Amino acid sequence: MSRIAAKFASLKAEGKSAFVSYIMAGDPDYDTCLEIVRGLPAAGVDIIELGAPFTDPMADGPAIQLAAQRALAAGMTLPRTLEMVRAFRAGDDTTPIVLMGYYNPIYSMGVEVFLAEAKSAGVDGLIVVDLPPEEDAELCLPAAAQGIDFIRLTTPTTDDKRLPKVMQNTSGFIYYVSINGITGSAEADADLIAPNVARIKAASDLPVCVGFGIKTPATAKAIATVSDGAVVGSAIVQRIGEGQSVQQVLGFVSELADGAHS
Repeated sequence: MSRIAAKFASLKAEGKSAFVSYIMAGDPDYDTCLEIVRGLPAAGVDIIELGAPFTDPMADGPAIQLAAQRALAAGMTLPRTLEMVRAFRAGDDTTPIVLMGYYNPIYSMGVEVFLAEAKSAGVDGLIVVDLPPEEDAELCLPAAAQGIDFIRLTTPTTDDKRLPKVMQNTSGFIYYVSINGITGSAEADADLIAPNVARIKAASDLPVCVGFGIKTPATAKAIATVSDGAVVGSAIVQRIGEGQSVQQVLGFVSELADGAHS
């Protein structure tokens, strides 16, 4: 059983939803970021999404765009992101790690080389937002052959005709984007989200996690009640950008986790 599947099975047995946190690799620098990432499980994070910095993050709002710029300016690359995963794995072999980013750096590195290095480092899943299911042969299917889950995003505009295509090779979990737009742009509304989550779950046995627009413990709690997990990124990354200490960032993460788990 994969780390992702094992985590969801464990949470289900406890009657809990997952709390998933997003951190940009290398933000504000390698050492500080690694310290934060290492502290996430103790703060209540069930699954870590680690952003791979890219110069043109088209799905992301200002907070994550700025995080990518800080990381790139500090010398972060895709190979160093994988080094960070490897360093994390030296002390934690159970917390799932999902790399989230864009295809260009992976293509530049070479798909076979990237997947071999990602598997060796301890990556469990990929979210690559600019590869639609029509391009599954590029990365999704090779990743699956390596035992790495390929997690697909669905949105409020993914209708019943499109949904089966989106889910055909998806594994790990389904990431439901709660709003139309970029990350951090609006507040998620559980009442509006619930019917779409139910529609997706009726079409798939995979867990459904909801991201985009979750900024407070109260919203995390509300979203967790209508889904299998809440994903928070921009609200955490913004605090890193403000220069908050590692302890302050992890304290906020702990509050969000408590909300999602309650």
